[in-house]
Amino acid sequence: MNRCSWEESTLTLSELLDHNCSKGVLKLLHWTLELLQKSSHPWVLITHQMSSKQLQASTDLFIRPFRWHMIVIVGSVIAICILYIRVSWPNSMVPLPPQPRPACKSSGSLPKELSDLTHLLHWPPTPGDAGDLLASTSPQTSTYHLRDRSQASYTLGGSLEAILVARDHRGRPKTCGGDLFRAQLLGPHLKAGVPGDIQDLENGTYLLSFPLLWAGQAQVRVQLIHSSEAVRVLRGIWRDQWATVDFMGYFRGPTGYEEIVTCNVNPLLTGEEESTCHYKDEDSGELWFCARPPTLPCNSLVGHSSGHYWNVTTPHEEALLAWNVTDKVLPQGISPIWVAKESNKSLVLSPRQPCHPGIPGPKPSGFYHQDVWHSLSCSGRSFSTVDSILGCLAGHVVHMMGDSTLRQWWEYLRDTVPSLKPMDLHTTYQTGPLMAVETARGIVLHWRAHSWPLRSLHTPVASLHSVVRELGGLAGGPHTVVVLGLGAHFTTFPPSVFVQRLAGIRAAVAALLAREPRTLVVIKLANTGYKSVYGSDWFTLQVNRLLRAAFADLRVAFVDAWEMTSSLALPDRIHPGRLIVRNEVNFLLSFICPI
Repeated sequence: MNRCSWEESTLTLSELLDHNCSKGVLKLLHWTLELLQKSSHPWVLITHQMSSKQLQASTDLFIRPFRWHMIVIVGSVIAICILYIRVSWPNSMVPLPPQPRPACKSSGSLPKELSDLTHLLHWPPTPGDAGDLLASTSPQTSTYHLRDRSQASYTLGGSLEAILVARDHRGRPKTCGGDLFRAQLLGPHLKAGVPGDIQDLENGTYLLSFPLLWAGQAQVRVQLIHSSEAVRVLRGIWRDQWATVDFMGYFRGPTGYEEIVTCNVNPLLTGEEESTCHYKDEDSGELWFCARPPTLPCNSLVGHSSGHYWNVTTPHEEALLAWNVTDKVLPQGISPIWVAKESNKSLVLSPRQPCHPGIPGPKPSGFYHQDVWHSLSCSGRSFSTVDSILGCLAGHVVHMMGDSTLRQWWEYLRDTVPSLKPMDLHTTYQTGPLMAVETARGIVLHWRAHSWPLRSLHTPVASLHSVVRELGGLAGGPHTVVVLGLGAHFTTFPPSVFVQRLAGIRAAVAALLAREPRTLVVIKLANTGYKSVYGSDWFTLQVNRLLRAAFADLRVAFVDAWEMTSSLALPDRIHPGRLIVRNEVNFLLSFICPI
């Protein structure tokens, strides 16, 4: 039997928000304070209570008894702290990117639910494997079976339960939890599927539960996305690495001469700690840092692009995340079942209440049948014709802000509705802004990427507007729709970066709804797709927890792209296929036109 041991660490908001502080400075400060406390002059620690003259006299008394190396240590600490403060907290003299000044600043307040990150991001303790790859969870030897093997019949509206036993590569049962499994109940002939609920019993076994939502054949399917040992690697990277990627900043002089440097979310990640350009978005307070170019001034920053992916794993960790043990289907453990009709019904119907912001989200949030998503929270509608889409969007201005998975919604509407004409704004397509209009019915569709951090091709800095800035410029109203889709570009940084970004966005959404409550705000959750240290589904799951918590007490609508991309036996793609996107957009339209 496996013997599991681990050291569970808590994750508080203050720890996460301080994650970008210089660990070396903090350790040196701590060590110096310990030395001072152990010295024969305890009064040194309360000199802040003295007058200036007393402080000078006390300082003279303090310096004389100490050896020269103590003076050097204290002086070094003060110098490093001053340098760090100058780098990390820009003031009004710091050059700003070429963007207009804001009308107001975001308060950046967080709801109580989001401040308790230890509880919110809890994951069962994940043990180490002491370098033994064969001790990690195996998709080939792990098994599952019916919880009640004697159950002979199943009825629509009921449930099916199963027990999953995780095993290592030697076939031995695991004694700890923490694996990332995905369970589905599929109806291949009916083009049906629903995600199963997985309860980690934290002893190597998992309870699987599936609602029976359609009559006919149903088949359980289980995948191992990441072993608990791989999750431990991802969890460590997320907490301990300041970043796993960097970016390029392009500076241009009056003559067209360019200089390219490294940029990132933290000044210590630019490679030039002592000479850094720092930028602050005056709307949101978001910070960005670039190494100072050799000759050009900081205010000559004109371009941005992706940089490099960093090597942050050991060979053993790479083996735990390798393709042959990641996202693998377990051997079939349960024979197909037949679900009988109930009261001559062959399908569990969606609730009758129209879709509106603020409705609670059940688990699961919906299911597929005949390739159509059926919401279990409200009465979703199908917009299968061009006229039905045009009729719904007539008179609306839709503002989409986020990543490329949200751009797919804009592209779907552009490609589906011939009269929606894209306007050539002469911008970088990958980052936008993009716009399409239908003048006969007064429809305007906008999409633009969120600002830094953004992995993209070379794009003008002036086009990278913060979401907070865009929201602050909207009057809102019954004809205004705002769709936000963030997450994929934040998995390469510790959660503190995303938490800080959500604080500003949430405050801007709250302000928009306060000045015009009839504005519809829709939050698209992040979808499945990535399976690496730079963008794993495990990261995405945590990002979605933060998204839900950030907007939980606001009157917004959610589109659960996570479940909509994990309910069918389709290959995982960060950019889902047209079938998924069509259903996501239909659900969006169900909030715009609930009846």
